[in-house]
Amino acid sequence: MQILISNDDGIRAGGLLALKKALNPLGEVHVVAPEQEQSSTGHGITAHKPLRPKQVELGDGSTGWSVNGTPADCVKLAIEALLPQAPDIVISGINRGANLGTDVLYSGTVSAAIEGIINGIPSVAMSLATYENENYEHAAAFAARIVPALVPGGSAASEFTLININVPSGQPRGVKITRLGRRRYVNVFHKRIDPRGGVYYWMAGEPEDSVPQDPAINADVDAEAINNKFISVTPLHFDLTEYRTIPKLLDLLPIFKD
Repeated sequence: MQILISNDDGIRAGGLLALKKALNPLGEVHVVAPEQEQSSTGHGITAHKPLRPKQVELGDGSTGWSVNGTPADCVKLAIEALLPQAPDIVISGINRGANLGTDVLYSGTVSAAIEGIINGIPSVAMSLATYENENYEHAAAFAARIVPALVPGGSAASEFTLININVPSGQPRGVKITRLGRRRYVNVFHKRIDPRGGVYYWMAGEPEDSVPQDPAINADVDAEAINNKFISVTPLHFDLTEYRTIPKLLDLLPIFKD
């Protein structure tokens, strides 16, 4: 099995090494990750300067590729230029901090996995839902358990769907199959004054979660699962089409005719 791992916390992140160690027994693991932290970069790619991959030694003595770009850059470059063959699966993480609800739209971790499915490769984004410690044991163990089911030929394999996994801090109570909630941030900007009297802002904020009401979808919301100490497993895809609105727009077509 050919496994590509990346992240948005950078090539030296503890979660990346923990993930690699857990996946080593499953096949050949390739690491291509940003040289510096790229959190909250979304799906940005580098188009106006060259990407310069460098081979570096990782904490376990193996080598990986460090790239002066975004998480999406890393996966794209790995698939199209650096690896001898396309990987069977792309795994991004283990991120320090949760990626829940609408966080997935900003997340570099999730974007690296999205780049995988854009290229038709089953992909996983994995996050540890805390900043207070870096014990990745349970998250890494769960990754090793679920990956065989997601690779081509596995019982849950899909080249069009990525699996977004969030693992609570400490011992999980179990696993929930979930859907995205709605997450916004309150008290986002902290206004400050620099020594010369200029105004500047630090982006911060506290998450505020809500549950989208949809009786047709009987599934737990990701943030609720994490709050109750369950591992959250959410299928995502990059098709942003709002299909329920298509019939309404079709009804408008006569209005636009001359």
